Amino acid sequence: MLGDFMYYNPTRLYFGEHALDGLREELPKYGKNIQLSYGGGSVKKNGIYDQIVEILRACGKTVIEDGGVMSNPTMEKVLEGCTLAREHHVDLILAVGGGSVCDYAKAVSVSAYCEENPWEKYYLRGEMADNPVIPVGCVLTMVGTGSEMNSGSVITNTAEDLEGGPAKLKLDSKFGERAYPKFSILNPTFTFTLPKYQMISGIFDIMSHILEQYFSGEDDNTSDYVMEGLLHSLCHSAAAAVKNPMDYEARSNIMWTATWALNKFVAMGKATDWEVHMIGQAVGAYTNATHGMTLSAVSIPYYRHILPYGLSKFKRYAQNVWNVSPDGKTDEEIADEGLACMENWMRDLGLVMNLCELGVTEDMLDGIADGTLIRRGGYKVLTREEVLEILKESMGKANV
Repeated sequence: MLGDFMYYNPTRLYFGEHALDGLREELPKYGKNIQLSYGGGSVKKNGIYDQIVEILRACGKTVIEDGGVMSNPTMEKVLEGCTLAREHHVDLILAVGGGSVCDYAKAVSVSAYCEENPWEKYYLRGEMADNPVIPVGCVLTMVGTGSEMNSGSVITNTAEDLEGGPAKLKLDSKFGERAYPKFSILNPTFTFTLPKYQMISGIFDIMSHILEQYFSGEDDNTSDYVMEGLLHSLCHSAAAAVKNPMDYEARSNIMWTATWALNKFVAMGKATDWEVHMIGQAVGAYTNATHGMTLSAVSIPYYRHILPYGLSKFKRYAQNVWNVSPDGKTDEEIADEGLACMENWMRDLGLVMNLCELGVTEDMLDGIADGTLIRRGGYKVLTREEVLEILKESMGKANV
């Protein structure tokens, strides 16, 4: 492993069928006013909301309702949550839902008492939180983002007055260790009622998180061996979960893999890529499409584009993850076969493989390319023209 690093993660996890009992242990550590953040109402239909509210009230807490968090949280919604937090002197924000709700809660937690424009401070300038931060706790009902054990948050800004840039931006920010969730509740049974589309989208988000870190560096890195194991587990459990969504073992493995894919553990000693996420997030800003599906639609064209620049790792990926036999094949043939295996697996799982299915039209492509941030940690630093070409390939319109 190359380079020096420090690893620290302060989030306490409660995992398993009885994980919600951990909420009773955590609540006494915080004040009376709890901002309960959740999405469109599914937590009320499946009974999770009632269970949580019962615990909150039994612990003597006052519940401040903060529903309606959308799947791609907007800065407008974050500012509404900030107002709510300040007006009610909130002591803890409890996010109940998937990664979007967790991302939203963290954004509110660092923005509520920020004296500057939080979009500019955190998302445009990428600064760490240095103002008072409201503690956050998470109860997961969907897995994929890993937001339950990191300090990151992805927010969309569709304001018309974004200075000198695209009119629509979807950006990520890492607020620093003070913004990590203080605790997260991971009960795999809470994911059982998730629609298949959302489940497989989350599964690919997990895979993409792993690959963004895997496809970087050339050294013999322990993290690469760990990630290969995580990928094997994910692919195996994904097939089982699609066959039987109530398979506890499969859903628990997927949930645990999601957490370790993005709590910075496997990033140690790695340069990391993240360009698939940058392209996918730019697509999401224009379409409001489900995050994991924006990643699946652009991944294969992107990886085919950078394969020549990271050939040895793509060859390793083919052999160690997809069991491609090297007999009688060139390195390029082995690597290509690995991506073909990945593409077939994605299609069998039911993932979106074409941006047109997500509502992308040709007149959006320039704006999406303009809104794509260029990262420098992967095997190839893209130009804007290369981003545009990848987008066209993702629509089946290359060289048009």
